[in-house]
Amino acid sequence: MANVFEFVAEARSGLGSIAARAERRQGKVPAVIYGGEKQPENLVLDHNEVVKHLAHEAVYSHVLDLKIGDRTEKAVLKHIQRHPARPQILHIDFLRVDNTHKLKVHVPLHFINEATSVGVKKGGVVTHLLVDVEVLCLPTALPEYIEVDLAAVDAGATIHLSDLVLPHGVEILALQHGAEHDHPVVQIVKARASDEA
Repeated sequence: MANVFEFVAEARSGLGSIAARAERRQGKVPAVIYGGEKQPENLVLDHNEVVKHLAHEAVYSHVLDLKIGDRTEKAVLKHIQRHPARPQILHIDFLRVDNTHKLKVHVPLHFINEATSVGVKKGGVVTHLLVDVEVLCLPTALPEYIEVDLAAVDAGATIHLSDLVLPHGVEILALQHGAEHDHPVVQIVKARASDEA
């Protein structure tokens, strides 16, 4: 985890939708941090700074520094509410991080060697069925992303969740529910005979 993301927040005094709308008009984003042994805390952040951070894919699967006044809390992004029509962040939920407790986080999948894979060279087409996966791990083991290497994947083959190579201490949450939850991640679809001719 080479990137360090620091969000600067202030305690939020006004509560409710009227106060939230007023804060948004001032270029602020209402937020909340919860979890751990502490009470939930209402916050407000600068919208432009939030947008800059969210432009990085890694921010979604990192332990973040949330600076609130003179103290810093470790947290992960739990939920982001976006405006349906405008490029505006409406609300953010942060989850406090405790290094002794495992957390559930969605981690992006990075597909490598697509163009040079055995199946693509035979005319197959790569179909991504998942773009991220929910993992369970300690905050210190949280990966920025999980690589899916397609180099040796042949046409007609499918990579499932159980085929992914995971860092030490990281588990895929779906696989804890049994083999029927071993979902396909990516497949290389064979070219049809009419396409090959």
